[in-house]
Amino acid sequence: MSSTSFRVAALAAATALVLSACGGDDGGDDDTGAPAGDGGSDSTTDAGAGGGDGEGITIGIKYDQPGLGLMEGSEPSGMDVDVAKAVAEKLGYSEDQITWAESVSAQRETLLETGQVDMIFATYSITDARKEKVQFAGPYFVAGQDLLVAEDSDITGPDDLDGRLLCSVTGSTSAENVKEDVPGVQLQEYASYSECMEQLAGGTIEALTTDDTILAGFAAQDQYAGQFKVVGSPFSEELYGVGLPKESEDCEAINDAINELWEDGSMEQIVEDNLGAAGYTPNADLNPPEAGGHCG
Repeated sequence: MSSTSFRVAALAAATALVLSACGGDDGGDDDTGAPAGDGGSDSTTDAGAGGGDGEGITIGIKYDQPGLGLMEGSEPSGMDVDVAKAVAEKLGYSEDQITWAESVSAQRETLLETGQVDMIFATYSITDARKEKVQFAGPYFVAGQDLLVAEDSDITGPDDLDGRLLCSVTGSTSAENVKEDVPGVQLQEYASYSECMEQLAGGTIEALTTDDTILAGFAAQDQYAGQFKVVGSPFSEELYGVGLPKESEDCEAINDAINELWEDGSMEQIVEDNLGAAGYTPNADLNPPEAGGHCG
């Protein structure tokens, strides 16, 4: 991996810089309004000692999104994490050669541009503005903005939100979309989706909105099992891509790996393992995507 190997020696020296540069994320995910990271200043976690040749790979993930990228102790979990492991394996890296790094939304381009990570799997939507700074493999999944409601709710989509109490994160794209599309909604904004979930569980709001994958991740947590459902009526498209430095030569190989994961059924199993507890299945109108077209 030419884009990885020439940076390996520099990564060790850069680790101290990563620890101070990737502290808190005082904004949400630019696409989803995901909650700010609470990992503090310790933003990288070694997953192992690396392979016999001493080479490894550093992969950026979220640390605070249940079902997608969640760091508990030293072991990450979630859909993005499992996709990252599968892609890395297809590129020739064993799991113990991966170093995980927290990639909060506001830092993602910087981490890639400065070589502090080799790639990022972190609900990272492909946009033209981002492609000016980094390149993307994928998409490996297409999510959509949706609604999370109580299991017995009669809300079936945005058209049912007029006059209803809806929660989203302050300043998020999700909140702005709803304000434009449903002017009659009573939007309650909080600092994080964890707070919104507490309000939904307590009955003070009637629905929560962001990417359907993030909603499913929260609903799949043990404390919420069987209480909530993702409506299944997405009203946006978010193309989750693998963020790469502009100089990376791995983009097409990653695209091939992603397409193989869909072709052999591995991707569906990854989604089921991480989000299935919420009754979530990939939207058949959006998935599987065809990875490619965003390299360079």
